[in-house]
Amino acid sequence: MTTIRAVDVVGGPEVIGAPLDSARAIIAAVRRGFPVAAVEHVIASGRMTLAEIDEVVLPRKTLSHRRKIGTLTSEQSDRLVRAARVIAEAEETFGSQEKAGRWLRRPTEALGGEKPIALLDTSAGAAEVETLLGRIAHGIAA
Repeated sequence: MTTIRAVDVVGGPEVIGAPLDSARAIIAAVRRGFPVAAVEHVIASGRMTLAEIDEVVLPRKTLSHRRKIGTLTSEQSDRLVRAARVIAEAEETFGSQEKAGRWLRRPTEALGGEKPIALLDTSAGAAEVETLLGRIAHGIAA
């Protein structure tokens, strides 16, 4: 269900331009490439900064180029939905976008002193952050 909630982080079906009510629909949209508006929505909503997008999803220069084309590649869309999935899980765990944002940007001992958001550039890093969020959600000492 976290993947479905991630759809809201990237702007929902209105931004993506297709119904995204199942994992299969999301996979198809990622394979087609999300509209650049999905990145703009994540930035405008305050969930990620342009600098964070630059580190986690795609470099600024590439984003500028993709703006002219109008869509992201499937790989860039996959990185964006991965970050959105973790952001959605953090928002659910902490109960608000604001609290989740603070936690994602604070260095955490359980992650070797790294900021959780900085680990979202790899699937292994995102999995580590998701595991920690699961522990927090279940009250297990992180």
